Amino acid sequence: MKADTPLVSRLVPSPSHNERRGVAGPDILLLHYTGMRSGAAALERLTDAASEVSAHYLVEEDGEIFQLVPEARRAWHAGRGSWQGHSDINSRAIGIEIVNPGHEHGYRPFPDPQIASVIELCRDCGERWQIAPHLVLAHSDIAPDRKEDPGELFPWDQLFSAGIGLWCAIDHKPGEVLLWMGDRGSLVEAYQRQLATFGYGLRKDGIFGEETRLVTLAFQRHFRPARLTGAVDAQTQDRLLRLLQSI
Repeated sequence: MKADTPLVSRLVPSPSHNERRGVAGPDILLLHYTGMRSGAAALERLTDAASEVSAHYLVEEDGEIFQLVPEARRAWHAGRGSWQGHSDINSRAIGIEIVNPGHEHGYRPFPDPQIASVIELCRDCGERWQIAPHLVLAHSDIAPDRKEDPGELFPWDQLFSAGIGLWCAIDHKPGEVLLWMGDRGSLVEAYQRQLATFGYGLRKDGIFGEETRLVTLAFQRHFRPARLTGAVDAQTQDRLLRLLQSI
């Protein structure tokens, strides 16, 4: 195995990969946190054949970058999920695992050296594969019903400032709640269609149920992390509309 980028400091091959299916190459950068107590534990699991889990890269808290799977291969990191109507995210994505204990083991801010390396790696991969900004995604974006990572502490705004991904900063306050659990009708359906147009997978049935709440939370974790409610307020709606204009 040969490193795909000079940013890699160590090659630690994982046996868990196969051929990409139906694509010429990756067009998504999918960011995760490891959700384990240490980077060493995460690296062991991601390279253990029995776990049947892998990623292309692991970024340690000190910024060291490990490559586990060649980018041309399909690593096994996304699991069940969808984006833009596609369900085989592993075939489309480069998976980047970012060492952090996650919500279960003491979620904490990501150190500056680590984020600097993530930015360099995302920029390098994005340029080589011509990955569009709106396809730099969180694991929670493609699987909002079961994933929270990399979570509300991940600095998406810093990545955007470095030319990676999308972001939308709006100064006005969140405002009143526009849509919430139990609401029904054309306004809910229009909101669901906006989320689906952006890429999220959900039913467009005009019913604000648990599925729509979880997708809203995923959107807020990525694009409005200061206030996670699962409800649609004016700020959430405005950010979604502005982001739709940018894709």
